[in-house]
Amino acid sequence: MRIGFIGLGNMGSGMAANLLAAGHEVTAYNRSPEKAAALVERGATAVTTIADACSGDVVISMLADDPAVESVTFGDGDTAGILTSLPQGAVHVSSSTISVALADRLTAAHAEAGQHFVSAPVFGRPEAAAAAKLFVVAAGDPAVVQDLSPVFDAVGQRTFAIAPGPKTANLVKLSGNFLIASVIESLGEAMALVGKAGVDKQQYLELLTSTLFAAPAYQTYGGLLARREFEPAGFAAHLGLKDVRLLLAAGEQLEVPLPIGSLLRDRFLSLLAGGGRDLDWSALGALAEWEAGGARPAPD
Repeated sequence: MRIGFIGLGNMGSGMAANLLAAGHEVTAYNRSPEKAAALVERGATAVTTIADACSGDVVISMLADDPAVESVTFGDGDTAGILTSLPQGAVHVSSSTISVALADRLTAAHAEAGQHFVSAPVFGRPEAAAAAKLFVVAAGDPAVVQDLSPVFDAVGQRTFAIAPGPKTANLVKLSGNFLIASVIESLGEAMALVGKAGVDKQQYLELLTSTLFAAPAYQTYGGLLARREFEPAGFAAHLGLKDVRLLLAAGEQLEVPLPIGSLLRDRFLSLLAGGGRDLDWSALGALAEWEAGGARPAPD
């Protein structure tokens, strides 16, 4: 397929590289153009405008938040966005973690323009993106999602087609990130407890992940916590706060109380207030150790 890719950050660069490796024709756009250099060496075409990335069958956006996605989609004039540049019948795939409300807006806007919109956020850290081991959560017109199978297969190990309404994928993604953050917080509290009693954290983690909690989230984030490996960030703490806020907004709209979500929002605020904005979001779990008299999550 001819694919435009917008957003070459920690996740997008690996995804775009795997699309190239699978034989797709990739046109790459990034606000900082130097990030496209490695992809050009692999055969991608770098462009300097969003419009130039929208001439193919599909354009994929992988961006940090709602404002970034809104900017690249709804721009006009000299900074024409996806909506005004994508041909009729082509597809905008958003792999960004965005709000349910924005997914609704994008669905309606693309339909009015005669285009298709598919939400396809992913689960996995940058190393999984580089290894094509992501899990793709896709929602949109079933026929369009099916046609996109070669794209999703190139970047992930499994695709879950959730529903015909794109916003459902975004809600599922936010719920998953909420569960990960809950794991990080509870692991941090448990490690602070046993660590203060003199138990080796790495040994404790091995016990947990070899018995009751043999799951990737516990293995990955428990390891980062035990090693206090918060830099460089695979997923920054301020983005974790963003996702919890989006989760709470969705809960309010659906009238679903999320008391643990409210707690996590406050815990992320504490982390950011203490200088941890750009640390990996696993540093959330180190708050408990700090509050128990240990080291601060953020470096002095």
